[in-house]
Amino acid sequence: MFTIAHRISHITARSPVMRGLLAYGSAEAVSRVVRLASILIVARRISPEMLGTAALALSIFELVRVLANVGIGQRIIAARDDEVEALCNSARQLFWIVCVAVAAIQLVIAEIMARHFGLTEAAMMLAVLSLVYVIMPPGLVSIFLLMREQRMTAAARISATQTMLDNALTVALVLLWPSAWAIILPKLLTAPLWTLMARHAFPWSGDRAAGYAPYRAFAGFGPAILASEMFSAARIHADKLIIGALLGTNALGLYYFAFNAGLGITQSFVAACNIVIFPHLCKSSGANRAEEFCKAFWIGLAFLAPVVAAQVLLAPLYVPIVFGATWVSATPYLVMLSLAALPLYAGSLVGARYRAEQRPFAETRMMALATAAALGGLAIGAQIDLIAACLGFALGLALTLIPFAAAHLIPRITVPHIFQKGTI
Repeated sequence: MFTIAHRISHITARSPVMRGLLAYGSAEAVSRVVRLASILIVARRISPEMLGTAALALSIFELVRVLANVGIGQRIIAARDDEVEALCNSARQLFWIVCVAVAAIQLVIAEIMARHFGLTEAAMMLAVLSLVYVIMPPGLVSIFLLMREQRMTAAARISATQTMLDNALTVALVLLWPSAWAIILPKLLTAPLWTLMARHAFPWSGDRAAGYAPYRAFAGFGPAILASEMFSAARIHADKLIIGALLGTNALGLYYFAFNAGLGITQSFVAACNIVIFPHLCKSSGANRAEEFCKAFWIGLAFLAPVVAAQVLLAPLYVPIVFGATWVSATPYLVMLSLAALPLYAGSLVGARYRAEQRPFAETRMMALATAAALGGLAIGAQIDLIAACLGFALGLALTLIPFAAAHLIPRITVPHIFQKGTI
């Protein structure tokens, strides 16, 4: 036993990818346990109407927040050593500009919700959440410099600490003041902690002597990253609209449960893989980058594949035990959607490589294809039934994303000509 533990420790110490994945994986596991406990308490203390109001505000907040991801941080991570200080000086200005602009957009949406739809309380919550955008900028350069240095354990600790405090505050507030605001306020109250932890982990105040990089230095990443994030957001949220419109609310309830209990669990790990592997690939180039990509791909897959296999094979056993007999009928949908994590993982790592090669528009086109194929497959399958819709969603992702990954893992395999390296 000691020998096995020693070998694992040795491998982990030598591999920054392994360290990063272990850090984010363990942080995510702890965060989910805490979140599950808080959900159980919240569900017993507030009404469905209150929960619905909070969910509406948070959903719009998450959609609007996509607009803040315009590739500034990714440009810092990919920067050369001789340009990083000037880029960071300009990035600080851009972070403030973008965050204030996104806050203003959210306030406008809140005004429209209150004035034209009568959703006054949800609008007030959305307005309060807009303050998050003016709290985060002082820590954004620091967090991306932390990732650039591949200090993923520290970055994971910051994220997990904020999440756990968010859930702890939610529980405390729900017990003292059962209302929708008990779910909303912790998002704002934990934002200053995130900023302070980021600045403490990587103190940075700027170097005026290094000058400022022109804003156009970020232009290659900005539109592409934003477009990729918007396609991802469309894939995550539009599927619910399609199912609801074509199959009705009962099918939507089953699909929503299956998505969150299946793909929702592994989707955060897929996102973590991109966060961990992108800085690692930026440190290499040419043939070395190709080799590091292959190593990172198989390491991440070694983490993900057993989880997906357990979800698929054990779902008939754990669904009735964990979630109750009510959701047994959703088991086939959960199994089908769980399998979608594998092509999403493949696409996430290919996207990280495209970004490391400073070809973010290649990722944008790949994600556009994957989103169209997934939602198209979902809509076509929904013409038959819900299981066909889930199959169509998973197949759409697999048929678009796996060939891209294969082309990078096996050089003899090529994607269609219009998507080859020289054309995008």
